[in-house]
Amino acid sequence: MNFKPLNDRILVRRVEGEEKTKGGIILPETAKEKPYEAVVLAVGTGSRLSDGTIRPLEVKVGDRCLFGKYTGDEVKFDGDEYLILREDDVLAIVTD
Repeated sequence: MNFKPLNDRILVRRVEGEEKTKGGIILPETAKEKPYEAVVLAVGTGSRLSDGTIRPLEVKVGDRCLFGKYTGDEVKFDGDEYLILREDDVLAIVTD
């Protein structure tokens, strides 16, 4: 699948959530919260500034990022779930 977000948008896939708690209790599917961490799969060209130039995105394909709870738009393609975010919705890039 080829997917190219427009402007300052990015396409991400959520990282899988934890299956059990730190105490070892296995969580049922209904009790799991959606994780706020994702892997960037595609990025747009950048945001257009008032003078017409384009500012490239800081986020790159392959980055792991953190985002807010109520941000982005969920989309489905070929049975897989993705999230489209604006670069401003990204709170941090996770580094090792």
